[in-house]
Amino acid sequence: MSAGAGVPTATSSRDRLLDAAIEHFGRHGVGDTSLRGIAAAVGTSHRMLVYHFGSREGLLTEVTRAVEARQREVMTATYDADLPPLEAAAKYWAETVEATLRYGPLFFELAAHAMQGKEHAAILREELIASWLPQVTELCRALGIPEDQVETHARLALGAARGLLLDLLVSGERAEVAQAADLLNRLLLMSARAGGAG
Repeated sequence: MSAGAGVPTATSSRDRLLDAAIEHFGRHGVGDTSLRGIAAAVGTSHRMLVYHFGSREGLLTEVTRAVEARQREVMTATYDADLPPLEAAAKYWAETVEATLRYGPLFFELAAHAMQGKEHAAILREELIASWLPQVTELCRALGIPEDQVETHARLALGAARGLLLDLLVSGERAEVAQAADLLNRLLLMSARAGGAG
């Protein structure tokens, strides 16, 4: 065993602090809490957050990057192309809902920060649409959407799905939102079949 074995590394310490910050913001929102307030809430010192992230803006930038990546990972990890399209879509939706109930409020708060031009959320202005569209485009292509319509369908699907997730977080009407998501998937499949027939 090396002399350093079992000693937390800077990276692992940083990752633990980042995870703690994400969990805290997920429960309480970002708001205008100071870096000292964040440090107290996650059980560390102001000095440690400055050491690992430089500033409040630096921490929020990393939180934004991590939350966006986690949301996007749900899509690549859970969509099962071997299932019939509607079953695959239903499985994906169920996993997305679980992730949204945990991180959705923070995700949408950070998206609002991106729309307001806040520096820490600049990455979302670049990635909120652009990084997601290729994956959604592939899903629409897998459904059989004609190639000349696939990007438009993908943008529609992405916008509609995000709207439904916002509905879920605001209304709490899980069953009703799931029915609407199922209808969205059926409409996309009908569009694919109609396009293929044409």
